[in-house]
Amino acid sequence: MTDTAHTELIEAVRFDEKGLVPAIAQDHATGEVLMFAWMNRESLEKTLSEMRACYWSRSRGKLWVKGESSGHTQKVVSVRLDCDGDVLLLSIEQQGGACHTGHRSCFYRVADNGRWREDGQKVFNKDEVYGAA
Repeated sequence: MTDTAHTELIEAVRFDEKGLVPAIAQDHATGEVLMFAWMNRESLEKTLSEMRACYWSRSRGKLWVKGESSGHTQKVVSVRLDCDGDVLLLSIEQQGGACHTGHRSCFYRVADNGRWREDGQKVFNKDEVYGAA
């Protein structure tokens, strides 16, 4: 893809007043929603150029290439834009867990009888990957 094509793609995205757009990462093979994060123009450009997921970390105020510290990377298969142009959907091949808690998906809790119940699969020990907090 050329830089011109990236420019045209990015210009179609409606970023919010903070310059961000929501991005949902979905497993390419299973359709499972793995995580939600934010992207800015720079992270979207990097994602489109490298086909490796890159997000904007609001808490750290910097680009965040998924897997840079954990090794749990996301190879991007495709990027979709919703009808309003304000949400991205990344179809990805996930290596390791997507969630920093050690779960395969960040959506590992389900509402059950007035409480949140964990039902997601743990795929790694977060203390071994990130160190004990």
